[in-house]
Amino acid sequence: MNWNSVAVREASRTGNYGKIVELARTYRRLTQLQLGAACGLSQSAASRLEKRGSGPYAMDVLLRISRHLEIPPAVLGLAGPPMRTTKGGENVERRQFLGAAAAIAVAAPVLAVVDHVMDETEPQAAALRLATTSYRRLDGSTPSRELAEAVHAHLRLIQGLMRTAPTEAARTGLAGVASEAASLAAWLAWDMGDHGSARSFYGAAIKAARSSSNPLLTAYQSGSLAQFEAHSGNAVQALSLARSARRCLEPEYPPIADAWLSSVEALGHAAAGDRRSADRALMRSRAVIEGSSDGERPPWPWVFTFDESKIAAVRVTCGAKLGLTAWTSTVVHTPTATGHAKQRALMFMDVAAGHLAAGRVEAAFALGGQALEIGLQYRSGRIVERGRSLRRSFSTSSPSKAVREFDERLHGVHL
Repeated sequence: MNWNSVAVREASRTGNYGKIVELARTYRRLTQLQLGAACGLSQSAASRLEKRGSGPYAMDVLLRISRHLEIPPAVLGLAGPPMRTTKGGENVERRQFLGAAAAIAVAAPVLAVVDHVMDETEPQAAALRLATTSYRRLDGSTPSRELAEAVHAHLRLIQGLMRTAPTEAARTGLAGVASEAASLAAWLAWDMGDHGSARSFYGAAIKAARSSSNPLLTAYQSGSLAQFEAHSGNAVQALSLARSARRCLEPEYPPIADAWLSSVEALGHAAAGDRRSADRALMRSRAVIEGSSDGERPPWPWVFTFDESKIAAVRVTCGAKLGLTAWTSTVVHTPTATGHAKQRALMFMDVAAGHLAAGRVEAAFALGGQALEIGLQYRSGRIVERGRSLRRSFSTSSPSKAVREFDERLHGVHL
């Protein structure tokens, strides 16, 4: 098959990888059923993938299809041989740029996080973990759709090294690194609105954590999936996963693990509509943080601190889920609020929902509009979908100026 044909090049340029899969499948005279059976998909799933257009796509699925149909990985946006240009003497490909940025831009701040975890006998795992941590920090300033490709390539590299590890000890160490990378891939998929891929990557993160024989990492990844399910409104799954995470903790676990898991449990209770249990969980989380030593750097696998400002943000989210305006009205609506831009936008959406529940329509959609602008800037499917949910919760025959402006921002958004 001619991978340089106009049809293939145009589909690859626009991110319409499903079209490329369809062309390659028909060229090899395979049915969707046959392709699906070979790649672990149903016929309907294969059909949906081919008709998806410009995505988003699950990179692990594209990788399996690429291998089966012998499609060059780069054509499907996967990591492959560097694609270089010579214009102006430049030969920097986007994926390489992100990799270099991850290694250089934030290496110094995260070395302190890594050096107390890995010793000199595991330089390979330490270097890979440093890269994962750097990518995670880039998430605050880089659209997930641009960062995901580099993270998926990074995860495949780790998985490949695991398969060829010379010793069981090396394989176990790399499993922990693979778990962190898979968790980051899940987070990025969640931000892009691809919940199926997010669950798949979180599942892979938990499996790899268990292979690493590290109970704290397993608890962290189970709690991360619990957090995802709570935000998705799946209260039963969220609370079950949170309980599973607690069972993984050893007697001498760091305070941040208890405080963070309590906040996750609060989200699960809020998703279930249980205000009292959510409040108790938040109180426990705050009490643990207040009782811990000030200035403690977050232990691995935590990269960022979990403090009272983070608990306050969780309370806002719980308040939005429970319809409690008192819980959402105390947040400071300033650009210096906790978290990076995307996290602030999600918090603003929660506050906007509180305003709307209290009948403050203008304030709700004014703040929601600010959040939506951030979502569009970073092409965050998660933020945009929250905006759509906010709009669906309000109906009127004569929308105000703020509502009309919000509608104009939402109209025609395709991420």
